[in-house]
Amino acid sequence: MGRRQRKRGGDDGAPRSGASSYHDEDGNTLVLRGTLRPRTRAAYARIASGQAMSPGATREDAWQRAVEFLFEHLAESWTIAGTDPITNQRELLGRLRMASAQERSWVRTSLRAHCEAHFPDVAAP
Repeated sequence: MGRRQRKRGGDDGAPRSGASSYHDEDGNTLVLRGTLRPRTRAAYARIASGQAMSPGATREDAWQRAVEFLFEHLAESWTIAGTDPITNQRELLGRLRMASAQERSWVRTSLRAHCEAHFPDVAAP
């Protein structure tokens, strides 16, 4: 039997159905998915509360991991100042980790706004 290949939408850089775009004054665009499954929400709640962290982890560690977790599950693409969009999940997370403080702040603000609009039960960090 051969493997089935699934064609994913959004390859042309346009947001998929239910996705929202967030822009900043520097020309950056972050596209976030419009869906978050119940199991993912439960996992996020455990991480944000610190339950899923190792015993030596601090509150700051849990907060940082919560931001990354939401970003990993919601980010569809990130266009930085008009360059080609980053769509690979590993590259997206790597870019977040090396982002400036201003960029990270904008990403968190975008995540908060997105969660308020689409997932009122998810308290974004």
